[in-house]
Amino acid sequence: MPTQTSTIFSLQAPKDISLNEIDTELNQIWQSYGITGEDGRLPSATRATTFTLVVYEPEETQYLLAALGFYNGPIDGILGPQMAAALREVQKKHNLPESGTATPETLTVLREEFAKGQRSGSGGEHPASGLSSGSPRIADEIALRNPCRIIALFPIAGEDEGVKAQVSAYCPIQKQSSSTLICCEYITLSGTAAALERIGGMIPALLIGGLPKFLWWKATPDPNNGLFKRLAAVCNNVIVDSCNFNEPEKELLRLEELVETGVPVADLNWRRLASWQELTAEAYDSPNRRAALKEIDRVTIDYEKGNPAQALLFLGWLASRLQWQPVSYEKESGDYDITRIRFIAEEQRQVEAELAGVPVADVGDIIGDLIALRLSSTNPQADCGTVICSETGGCMRMETHGGAQSAGLFQQVTSLSEQKAEALLSQQVQRWGRESLFEESLGVTANIFKLETN
Repeated sequence: MPTQTSTIFSLQAPKDISLNEIDTELNQIWQSYGITGEDGRLPSATRATTFTLVVYEPEETQYLLAALGFYNGPIDGILGPQMAAALREVQKKHNLPESGTATPETLTVLREEFAKGQRSGSGGEHPASGLSSGSPRIADEIALRNPCRIIALFPIAGEDEGVKAQVSAYCPIQKQSSSTLICCEYITLSGTAAALERIGGMIPALLIGGLPKFLWWKATPDPNNGLFKRLAAVCNNVIVDSCNFNEPEKELLRLEELVETGVPVADLNWRRLASWQELTAEAYDSPNRRAALKEIDRVTIDYEKGNPAQALLFLGWLASRLQWQPVSYEKESGDYDITRIRFIAEEQRQVEAELAGVPVADVGDIIGDLIALRLSSTNPQADCGTVICSETGGCMRMETHGGAQSAGLFQQVTSLSEQKAEALLSQQVQRWGRESLFEESLGVTANIFKLETN
């Protein structure tokens, strides 16, 4: 039976207001609306009462698309279907590969077009102004499950002209739902980074009291950033996505520093490893295989070249479970980005791990997805050999070197149906607080990086 497609009803399209009018305006929204159902009656609407999500989004693509007339949805920082279509339209117009993603070439064209409009006087309006009420991607994914209050913070470049505020409200409508709509409130604050930091003290007052509070920090997590420190101190979870880290090793180290200071951190990229972790654990469920775990002394992990975060976090998880201590760390760049790490296991056994960034022709939405994993032993009598491959990527590098099928157990990971950040985020907000397994794995990963700096 096909899934019922939901629609989004706008109680209030994005409306420009002053900062001190936010609460008043939100209250008025709930006093002046009308929605006519199929039976002619007006369903009642209930305000968001589950949690508050603060989103810090420094990415400029949606601003530029909106200012140039390609995009008319809310500025939520999510690469949803509406934004992907807008990017393809720009790319087609300028004879660029129609990837639907914000490639460096596409961003260059957008910046040039915006600057040209500024000079001619036709593009002087701020990119965040005058947006219509398109289907909001974050609210679409999250409000369907848990309607909430979303506070979106958008640092922009240019002169400091204070902070601009918008409010809006959206309700998911489903035919099988009751006559009561549970709606998502949206507050947008945009200004220079300095301007946003100045008003940082008022943001906690906008969080719904007595309910969980989440901070989705879509930038480099900086413990020294004043706004980050202020928001992290009042939120139950700080959520990041390491697949977007520009310098994964350095920024994973910063995550570990935050964990050490008591900040409850969650990484959406960690959630993408769940099926790999489950299959690896299942491979050693039987008593004889479990005993052979101690024989593993060779680990090979292939990932899509571009971001090693997933591979590093998986290796950190494996090492933390088997109590391996990292002792050396080497990197080699080329057609394949090769990282070699040596561990000391129990009884001073040496374990060697190799991570390979493999160039692929068809890069997916998530940079650095795992492709294949091989666990083996130099002991020919050990029954611990395991090969796990992605459904789409296979084990091509291992097959080229001969021996992918020689392992005792061969398994295949089916692609996760919900890999995108907004879908994973809607799962993450079901829980909050510290995640011990992630923190232990991140700790081992950080110890690997520290070997290079010593």
